[in-house]
Amino acid sequence: MNQFVILSFLLLVGKLTTIGQVDVLRHQIGELITNKKAITGVAILALEDGDTLTWNGAGHFPMQSVYKFHLALAVLDKVQNDSLRMNQGIFIKKSDLLPFTFSPLRDKYPKGEVNVPLKEIMKYTVSESDNNGCDILFRLLGGPQYVNTFIAGTGVPDISIKATEEQMHMDGSVQFTNWCTPWSAVQLLKKFYFKEILKEPQFGFLWQQLTETGTGKGRIKGLLPEGTVVAHKTGSSGSDTEGIVAATNDIGIICLPNGKHIAIAVFVSNSRENNETNEGLIASIALESWNYFLSRQHVK
Repeated sequence: MNQFVILSFLLLVGKLTTIGQVDVLRHQIGELITNKKAITGVAILALEDGDTLTWNGAGHFPMQSVYKFHLALAVLDKVQNDSLRMNQGIFIKKSDLLPFTFSPLRDKYPKGEVNVPLKEIMKYTVSESDNNGCDILFRLLGGPQYVNTFIAGTGVPDISIKATEEQMHMDGSVQFTNWCTPWSAVQLLKKFYFKEILKEPQFGFLWQQLTETGTGKGRIKGLLPEGTVVAHKTGSSGSDTEGIVAATNDIGIICLPNGKHIAIAVFVSNSRENNETNEGLIASIALESWNYFLSRQHVK
């Protein structure tokens, strides 16, 4: 057997081994998803190696607060281009601090009428998923359409940003105008990670806010080893009158102990399950992905 035949055989065996492993991971994820009363979309991308897996990856899922990541990219692009400054004071009126929505920013400044540094509003919006902070930033940029156009300019398709948090709170159906596909979510994470959208120091600032996210601790991070670094952004809806939950989401980048990284997006929509089950599904998919991509280093 000559060297060319031997090499071809080894490459074929390696390819078949990889395909088999992906099938194993897909089966594991399928087992987790198929017995749930929900529509679930998953996309996984190994950032250094390029391995991919999707499940309903082209489905349109309501983002809810996941889109605060997209908003932050647009704001920090303006900082990067010197149109805004991180220490710039943003005047917050009392009327900006709506009472019917989640807002640690409002809790700190209940009377409003105060200048707050852009950096602080960004931290509340990304790390604490502050809804009032989100809409203040939308107004600063000129509205959701600006962010929608900016994200389209990154070259990532299948993302729609149309409505503010206030508009979503006023009409539950509006949340479905803010959607993306799981595949587009990991593609945007990839561009972010490789600094194709933001350079330093703006990249580092957003990375820190994403790793310090205080919401959704039971989702991507829920079953991973303690201390695992995950830069992620969650999104959540309430339930409707029939008990259906429109969105329990998490997208992010998992740092593996071998120095590599996984971009992962899990969207759980139209769910009749409880919150613990929805979050547990995301956590279980993240853990299966963690185990798979760590095992890959032993077979390459």
